[in-house]
Amino acid sequence: MTTVVSDKNFKSLKIKSSLLKILRKNKIKNKLLTIVIGGDGFMLQTLKKNKNTKKSFYGINSGNYGFLMNKFSSKNILKNLIKAKRISISPLEMSVKNNKNQIKDHLAINEVSILRQSRQTALLSINCGSKQIIKKLVSDGVLVSTPAGSTAYNLSVHGPILSLNSKKLSIAPISSFRPRRWKGKVVNDKLKIIIKNLNPSKRPVSAVADNLEVRNAKSIVIKTNNKIKFNLLYDQNRSLQKKIKIEQLRKETS
Repeated sequence: MTTVVSDKNFKSLKIKSSLLKILRKNKIKNKLLTIVIGGDGFMLQTLKKNKNTKKSFYGINSGNYGFLMNKFSSKNILKNLIKAKRISISPLEMSVKNNKNQIKDHLAINEVSILRQSRQTALLSINCGSKQIIKKLVSDGVLVSTPAGSTAYNLSVHGPILSLNSKKLSIAPISSFRPRRWKGKVVNDKLKIIIKNLNPSKRPVSAVADNLEVRNAKSIVIKTNNKIKFNLLYDQNRSLQKKIKIEQLRKETS
């Protein structure tokens, strides 16, 4: 039987009830399909819970923008499911050493955010592979984004929008004070990114993988985990690639 999971809000539960009736009536049984009803946050949460499966995930938006989701149409849902296009994405793997020298690991599908915890700016160094990108970044933090996440928080901090097949990651400063004009860098997604807090006792920072936070981070290692593939399904006329292209055009004309 096709798995249907939903957020707990009224709109999600209403869509779920309607959808289950349609699936039962038409005897749709696909064990490798999971339909996710909610917003982008609920989709990210669901994907991470199913990181070791070969299932495909079709999102139905019941939140606000729902960049990772599709619009629900009771008339067209069966046709949309049958003709949906699949794309596969790999997450970032964040490994954080905190002030107690404990190691915490989390996956990030959209981005890893390094954020100051106090009223004082963060002091960070950034290495990518064997090269040092920034010796000392004075800022509110820094963000490392995947192509899938480049239209989310990354875009809000003026990071570049990356094409889905670019095989790149965006490193974008958050309210950079020094170097004041540093706009960030686009790097190969095969490289390991190492971010260190240069003053962890006086200027603590947290590391956030999508919505999972590790506080008092001393060092953060970020790399793409190509062993994990998340299969996402999109309606033919609203593919993730098309959504990203629309955002690129919108940014260029804004």
